[in-house]
Formats: sequence, structure tokens, C-alpha cells
Amino acid sequence: MRLRTPLALLGAALLVLLGPPLLTTGSGAETGTRIPGLRFMVPNTPGGGYDITARTAARNAEDAGLTPNIEVFNLPGAGGTVGLTRLVSEHGNGKLAMSMGLGVVGAVRSNDAPKTLADTTPIARLTEEQDVVVVAKDSPYRTVDDLIDAWKADPGKLPVGGGSAPGGPDHLAPMLMARAAGISPKDVNYIPFDGGGELLASILGNKVAFGVSGVGEYLDQIKSGELRPLAVTGPERVDGLDAPTLREAGYDVNFTNWRGIVAPPGLTDAERDKLVRLIEALHDSPEWRRSLRENGWDDAFLTGDRFGAFLDAQDRRVVSVLKELGL
Repeated sequence: MRLRTPLALLGAALLVLLGPPLLTTGSGAETGTRIPGLRFMVPNTPGGGYDITARTAARNAEDAGLTPNIEVFNLPGAGGTVGLTRLVSEHGNGKLAMSMGLGVVGAVRSNDAPKTLADTTPIARLTEEQDVVVVAKDSPYRTVDDLIDAWKADPGKLPVGGGSAPGGPDHLAPMLMARAAGISPKDVNYIPFDGGGELLASILGNKVAFGVSGVGEYLDQIKSGELRPLAVTGPERVDGLDAPTLREAGYDVNFTNWRGIVAPPGLTDAERDKLVRLIEALHDSPEWRRSLRENGWDDAFLTGDRFGAFLDAQDRRVVSVLKELGL
């Protein structure tokens, strides 16, 4: 008994010392990022930019051991404002966040939505991304000049599809493109879809003459040869994409989209800060860095109040551009 008692006490002491790190390794407990039951809402259909962003962020956060089992669900409608209304109604829910971006800013304006992003809790801007102008593989348009020549001849007969409501990025980009080509934006036959996933079927089925959406949404279809990229809307070519910038092709357009995360109103400071810490840790993880490269996303990280100020500025910008375009 005299020998066994000290050994038992030593074993118990070692369990106390070694147990906690083994239990918390990879759990997010060390950095305060663990939010059991966290859900990411996507305010458009599966396959769109918000959907890809949310599912990528959830998978990366889980793989990095920041928080477990994030549920991602879709609540599409009215360019994202159905989801926005639901988010705002979840007052004080620190276990819900919504993937969003410039498209929701525009949809709030074009739909005269009762709730705005000013009613939410800003968490973080994550990425910036160029739009890409694409056609189906059997389209007669081989270059962006081919497309624009036909577009200028009869704008109404060449419908353009976009994965956002009027005022969103996939609407603003072709309108700016039209103006640069000498086409009145009011003459453009723009057909909105609730996300890039819905738009894809119409491009492949030749229901629209061409489509405009985020580069990351259509990389797989471009690589497989189902879609032909004609141009990108940003300042530089996208690595691995055989398409010029619109400026390079002679059209004065420099346009990029962005995506981020917002949460319901009424969160405590602790709840808001925990969500921000989670997204900060995600941003710094090798898993997220790899996803940025694979999806062709540019890092555009901005959190908290600075992101809130950015949202206010984006709202003013959308109003200004729509007025400038006469829309």
C-alpha cells in the first residue's frame, strides 16, 4: 500500500497536467474562437459566390480546429434581402452569421427593402474578386470585341445575365461595360438571377447571350471547357485565366466585387468580439490562404467598425453609380 499510493497520486497528477491540452487541442478553446452551434446563412441559391464563400469558410474553420460543425444553409430571394430580413429578425443571436457582399447592398436599394445592412452587426470583409464575362463553349463570340460588336448592333437582342439584382455587382459591371462601349445602359437587356448558380444553367442553355459573375464561381466550368471567358473586369489579368482585362481590350472599366460576413443586431460586445476573433483566426489560417489562391480571391480583410464604415460608403457608392448611369 505504501508503494501503490504515491504511484497512484503521481498518475493522477500527470492526468491533471496533461489532460487539458489533450482535450482542447484543435478545439478553438485556446484562442476563444469556439462557437458551438454556429450557423452561416447564404442569402442566395447554392453554387453562387456567397454560397462558395460561406462553405469554404466553414470547412476551413473546422479543418483549422477553430470551431466545430458549422451549419451552412441557403435562404434565397429578392437578391439577398429575404435573408437579410431573416438575419435582422434574429436579434441577439450570437450563433448566426450571414455571407454577403456588394450584391446585397444593391438589392436593398433596388428592392426598397425594409431592412438594411445598417441594421446588422458588421463582422468582417473577407475577399475582393473580379467579375468575368463568359459565354457558352458553342457561342459564336470568340473574343470580347466580337461580343461587343454584336451587342452594339442591337443591345436589346443580346440579353446579359448576372447573378445579382439591379444595383449589385453583376448588374453594375455590364452596365459600366456597356457605357464604355458606347451603349446606353438603359438599352441593356439585363436578366437578374439569384446567384451565379442559377445563372450558370441559362448561360450553358444559351438563354442569355453572355453572363457576368465572380471569377471564383465559374473557374471549374472554365477549366472544363464548358464556359469561354472573354474578359475580366478588374485592373489585372487573373492567373491561370486566358482572358484580357476590359481595359486591355480597349474598354475603360475597372470593377471589382467583395464579400464579407455580418451578424444579427443586438449582440453583446462579447458575442460580437468572439465572432470577429473566429474570422480573424480563419483569415490567418493556412487553410484559408490556400482557398484564396484556389478560388482566385484577393485578400481584402477588414473587421468590426472599419467594416461598418465601409458598408456605409458602399451604399453611397451604389446610389451614385446608379444615378450616373441613369438607372
